[in-house]
Amino acid sequence: MYVRDFRPAVDPDDPRCTYPYLAAGARKYFVPIYPEYHTELLPDSILNTESPKNFVENKPNRNALSKVYISRSYERGMKPGDVIVFYRTASGGAGWYTSVATTIGVVQEVITDIPNFEAFRAVCRKRSVFTDEKLKEYWDWSPGNRPFVVNFLFVYSVPKRPTLQTMSENDIMKTAPRGFELIKNEAFDRLLQVSNADARFIVR
Repeated sequence: MYVRDFRPAVDPDDPRCTYPYLAAGARKYFVPIYPEYHTELLPDSILNTESPKNFVENKPNRNALSKVYISRSYERGMKPGDVIVFYRTASGGAGWYTSVATTIGVVQEVITDIPNFEAFRAVCRKRSVFTDEKLKEYWDWSPGNRPFVVNFLFVYSVPKRPTLQTMSENDIMKTAPRGFELIKNEAFDRLLQVSNADARFIVR
């Protein structure tokens, strides 16, 4: 049995110990995710335009709080305790109106310098949205820029999903992120406001 104190606190070295709390002073990043993978990985952040009937099957990547995100971002310096905000890219229309911020997570571990495909598949295990075939395709796509893996904890699905237009007008984000892109603390606070988020999970 594991016993823990549920008073707001943050352990930056192991976010599991103080889940779901996040540090206000932690580094924060936007990260893009394509629509075809978004709700498969983050079912709690399903959009109103999607049908829950398409996500009823019990899959490990859907049900686990600890999940895997695969990236080729030039920014690879994330650390445990860093906050990530998932940005669902455009779908069915211009990104200005259809791309939205949906989900907040916290980094557990960043795995870089993966030596080969077998090691890559092993670290992804069953927490990725990709099949083994897709993982192999992703691994082989650019030998000069192999992917890395971010293990993260799902923390919060924001109630109101701000579009790129809304975020631009509120000086949160001007252009869509191409990989992991830093968010200023003031911009993150504005994001919480425009998304009607309950910010009690932020420890200040």
